[in-house]
This record gives sequence, C-alpha cells and structure tokens, in this order.
Amino acid sequence: MVDEEEIIKVAKLMKIDLEDHGEHVGRVKKMLEYFDILDQIDLSSEEITSQEKLLAELRKDEFIPHDKKLIESLKNFREHYVRAPKMN
Repeated sequence: MVDEEEIIKVAKLMKIDLEDHGEHVGRVKKMLEYFDILDQIDLSSEEITSQEKLLAELRKDEFIPHDKKLIESLKNFREHYVRAPKMN
C-alpha cells in the first residue's frame, strides 16, 4: 500500500523536513484504511440537502491594506514558506 519511499517523495514535494520517515508510514496507512472504510459506505439512500443563498446575503469582499508585511511577522515563516505544526 504505502511504503517509506512514497512518504519521502511526498515529503519532498511538500517541502516538509521529516527526520524519521518510517514513523509516518504507519500513520499514513491508518489514514488510507479509514478512507477505504468511508468509500465503502452506501449513500444512495441518503437525501442530500442544500441551502441557497442570494448574492445580496453574502458579505462584501473588501481589500484592507496593511502597513506591515504580515507574512514576515509569522513565527514559523522560513524563506518563502510557513511551517505548519507537527502532526501527532
């Protein structure tokens, strides 16, 4: 299913520094198994509901200029990327 090489490849594509790739293989396998369970659910008998909103009900988009460069004030900003917290 998922092996360590795939984890390393995906981590490089996402520009994530992983020290121990092996520990993440088990986590990814568990996530994929859960998605397999969700894929097996039969939703054909479920009714899909939706809500319609008029354009007038939506908020108005406004550009609000800032004096500072906000991305540079982030704690985990490195070069051109923002580092996300570690997954447990």
